[in-house]
Amino acid sequence: MECNMQIIVGSQNKAKLDAVSEIIKDYPNLKDFSVFGVEVESGVSDQPKSLEETVQGAMNRAKDSFKDCDYSFGLESGLMSVPNTKTGFMDVCVCAIFDGSDYHLGLSSAWEAPKKVIDYMLEEGLNMTEASVKAGLTGNSNIGSAEGLVGIMTKGRLNRKEYTKEAIRTALIHLENI
Repeated sequence: MECNMQIIVGSQNKAKLDAVSEIIKDYPNLKDFSVFGVEVESGVSDQPKSLEETVQGAMNRAKDSFKDCDYSFGLESGLMSVPNTKTGFMDVCVCAIFDGSDYHLGLSSAWEAPKKVIDYMLEEGLNMTEASVKAGLTGNSNIGSAEGLVGIMTKGRLNRKEYTKEAIRTALIHLENI
């Protein structure tokens, strides 16, 4: 795919694509870019269970979607171990921006899902959407492209798109200031 003033996102997830499209409007050097999504594999488990695995998934998505473009974005959410939390884990979104040679990484805020969701993820290998449905918190099997579990847990105060934007903004710090 030939790219000219284009950003390729390594996902077709609407929340992720909308987050990138909205964020770049705030950056003079990116505001005229077009944003396109391509489906690529993360190369990690469906539900990353460590910060290292989540970062690797975002980097893999960014690198594998880079096809002669100015920038590609990889976005991956996953668990990370956090001491003194109720479950031992928090969810975080990682953004990896690839410019063809270097990665620019950023993280969102982290939040803790209910224990029953984390238990289903760790004990049964479910991803967050599957665990949320099984726990009875939602009937939406496509919640990750909508408000996300974070949207349900915050009663709409923070949704998946806004959560993803946090990771994008922090990754853009490096790109904007190099």
